[in-house]
Amino acid sequence: MAVNWGGLICVAGFYVTILAVGVYASTKTKGITSINEVMLAGRNIGLLLGVFTMIATWVGGGYINGTAQSVYDTGLWWTLAPFAYSCSLIINGLFFAKTMREQGYVTLLDPFQIKFGRGMGGLLFLVALCGEIFYCSAILTALGYTFSVILDIESNIAIIVSACIAMSYTLFGGLYSVAYTDVVQLVCLFFGLWLAIPFAFTNEHVTSIVETSSTWRGTWDNRYAGVWCDYILQLLLGGLPWQEYFQRVLSAKSVRNAQIMSYAGAIGCLIMTIPSFIIGTIATSTNWTATEYKQEITDSNIVLPLVLQYLTPKFVSIIGLGAVCAAVMSSADSTILSISSMFSRNIYKHLIKQNASEKEVIWVMRISIIVFGAISITLAITVDSIYGLFYLCTDFVYVILFPQLVSVVYIDFTNTYGSLSAYIIGLILRLGGGEQLLKLEPFIEYPFFDNENPSVDTTL
Repeated sequence: MAVNWGGLICVAGFYVTILAVGVYASTKTKGITSINEVMLAGRNIGLLLGVFTMIATWVGGGYINGTAQSVYDTGLWWTLAPFAYSCSLIINGLFFAKTMREQGYVTLLDPFQIKFGRGMGGLLFLVALCGEIFYCSAILTALGYTFSVILDIESNIAIIVSACIAMSYTLFGGLYSVAYTDVVQLVCLFFGLWLAIPFAFTNEHVTSIVETSSTWRGTWDNRYAGVWCDYILQLLLGGLPWQEYFQRVLSAKSVRNAQIMSYAGAIGCLIMTIPSFIIGTIATSTNWTATEYKQEITDSNIVLPLVLQYLTPKFVSIIGLGAVCAAVMSSADSTILSISSMFSRNIYKHLIKQNASEKEVIWVMRISIIVFGAISITLAITVDSIYGLFYLCTDFVYVILFPQLVSVVYIDFTNTYGSLSAYIIGLILRLGGGEQLLKLEPFIEYPFFDNENPSVDTTL
């Protein structure tokens, strides 16, 4: 298959538009040397813009590609991430958004460093860093798959170009640029995916999803009820302590807006999941050997791009590709900004150079955007099991960061020693259960341990 030049030109036009919006938004920070202005848009994000950027940040390329992939692979029963992550926004809104916004923190790590000390905050940063970097790499990988299927170009090129564009407007515009581009990207994502649905549904090679419901619903085995609950808790509670979320909450004009953004964002995320879910059911109902693809799907990572490419007209598949690009960039820019904000403020300012000026911290943040963006690109290109690494990191966020967040907000008598002890014990207990991805055998046999299947895959 030759390179789809028409599609490439359309995608290039989309990228130019996004870059133009990001550059325009960056003019709002011109001459500004305040950390609050760059990292939190001066705590001046309105309700509507806040809801848009909240949804766009949560609904990334891995989110929409992964939902379709999970429905195709394991069925609805095991497609847990969309529901769990949406509920995590509600929990955050109920229990954490109000306190964090009232205290006027700048990053997620601020309360940890205030209560447990700068060094403990640095240790917790390592967990957050791994989660953010691997998440960014995972969504860039999703984009690479989509480009290679629809445009037949090298996925590495798509990864590099997309990440560089997201980094460029984030570099100078900070949260202003990220929020404004999120609006455009979310609109493109919504219409791009919904446009593809009727065409894919009516393709001659697709059987009615009612007839194939037993396949896409998946199967339930009581033996794995504990695993199912474990995944739900990991995604639900492990989805709470993320800087991308709190960066938006802390940038809200008021506490009330911060909470409403969380609830509206949860509803929006569920709505944005619907087209990906439908695409997954369509993929399970398709006779792929009768399509131009002429074979069964062997790599479920490309389920969504395959549906767009082979079950819809060319112009629809290009628009769908734009939707995936929008999803990836809306999450990639947020992730890179969030980790750079934590590094520049909580590591550089609080640990390395405590007398650094705000202007210096902002330049450190900009350099960090380039460095962490480059690391994410490198991992997306070189590491095959990036999705597995991301799930592993969310597991560590769940085991280590979530209890610490509860402690710092709700348990007054906790201190540095308790925080460090919990950090170490949580790490030992998690690694003690074994990890297939790291080829680590379990050395702690928890209740219901299965000797015949001691290590359960962490990817869904």
